[in-house]
Amino acid sequence: MVTADPTNDEQPPLPSSESEHLLDQGSKDVKDFEDVNESWWARRSRNDLRQQIYSLISSPGRPRWMMTRPDVYDNDKLMRGLRRSRCTRFGLATLIFFGIVQLLSILGGFYIVYLPGGIHRIIDKWGQIGQKGEGLSSWPTDFSAGILPVPVHSHNDYWRRVPLYSAIEAGCISVEADVWLFDEELYIGHSLASLTPNRTLASLYVDPLVQILEKQNPTTRFHPDGNASQHGVFDTVPEQSLNLLIDFKTSGSALFPYVVAALEPLRSRGYLTHRSGTQVVSGPITVIGTGNTPFNLVNSDITNPHLDIFFDAPLAALWEDLSGGEKSPPASAPEPSVYGADIDASLPELTTPAEEQRWASDSDMGQGMTGAPESPDAYTTENSIYASVSFTQAIGHVLFGKLSNSQMNLIRGHIRGAHRRGLKVRYWELPFWPIGLRNYVWDVLVKEGVDILNVDDLKGATKMDWGKKTGWW
Repeated sequence: MVTADPTNDEQPPLPSSESEHLLDQGSKDVKDFEDVNESWWARRSRNDLRQQIYSLISSPGRPRWMMTRPDVYDNDKLMRGLRRSRCTRFGLATLIFFGIVQLLSILGGFYIVYLPGGIHRIIDKWGQIGQKGEGLSSWPTDFSAGILPVPVHSHNDYWRRVPLYSAIEAGCISVEADVWLFDEELYIGHSLASLTPNRTLASLYVDPLVQILEKQNPTTRFHPDGNASQHGVFDTVPEQSLNLLIDFKTSGSALFPYVVAALEPLRSRGYLTHRSGTQVVSGPITVIGTGNTPFNLVNSDITNPHLDIFFDAPLAALWEDLSGGEKSPPASAPEPSVYGADIDASLPELTTPAEEQRWASDSDMGQGMTGAPESPDAYTTENSIYASVSFTQAIGHVLFGKLSNSQMNLIRGHIRGAHRRGLKVRYWELPFWPIGLRNYVWDVLVKEGVDILNVDDLKGATKMDWGKKTGWW
């Protein structure tokens, strides 16, 4: 009789009677397992499965966990082995499936981006020679196609890499130019050190605006009179006027006649907003004097004969309380006596200024103060467009990340006084950092009714999503 050597891993073949007994026993166990997991086993042939089990049991190289004798045969071990094998195959199949899905997704995205088809191919190549839309992708007034104007002022616009055009591209309806008078020429810059011979009011603003507006008002067979209806710089809203804020840096009385003369290319083409009697006729460009601009010269039809330069009124002087009865500026605003000062009431001689007359004198008191009237009620829509003030000086610093009740009272009083006179409210010198504080101030001012937002960050302002900025930085 042949006996098994327990030290030998290779087991001898089973006698046929024992093999058949093991096969029957394994088949019975498999049948019991199938009853519980019918959905899985149904995918395989039961005969093939039984044959595999028989081969494992009867093979000399069978696994050690398959015992050689029917009386010690461990069915649980066989079932656990089968379960592990099933789980392993299922896991691998799942990973392969999702890997294929991910690969197809990547390839699909690559195709869409780099090998566009259908509508994407048409749009990408629209207007190109030999493609669909050839000759149809442009029109005479497409200079600012797709740009929507927003109530934002491009502060110190001349500092930008591309002055004027960057502001228009962002949708700004207001730009600022600081003007200095030297040798009968108007130079643009923030300080004396920044001035250069070729950066002038004409080269940076007047001439480019003339070119833009001539393109926006073409003479064609469909539009034979280009000047019949003046269109502004924005093709999407052609009636929107672009405000050109000219900040007088040198003596206002000396500078004023030169500014009047420099605007002639725009004036002669009918592009300037102007006053006709008691009515204001809107044009593509509205010129507003600020800084040392003298109010008495703006409000005179002698020094401002075409009535096409308007004033930037002092917002602090227009404060009114909620009832509308009290109109005195609150304590934080400049003293009321300043607004009533009679500053150089007589009109200056319009001649070339002497060297000592070029620079700002005691009579040039800054934004809204030069040549001021005795009463703030003199500021009306006939002579003024904006009413402005430094936010830091008039409202103060924003402590603890929130405007106080007294500061909100000042802001609301300014807005009431300006709007009662039909003027647009603008605060300059707004907080610019931290970003969260800046966005908070912007959001509050716009919600309270400020008409024009004075900013340096054009992209940050024109997105109008300041409420989404939750971080302090």
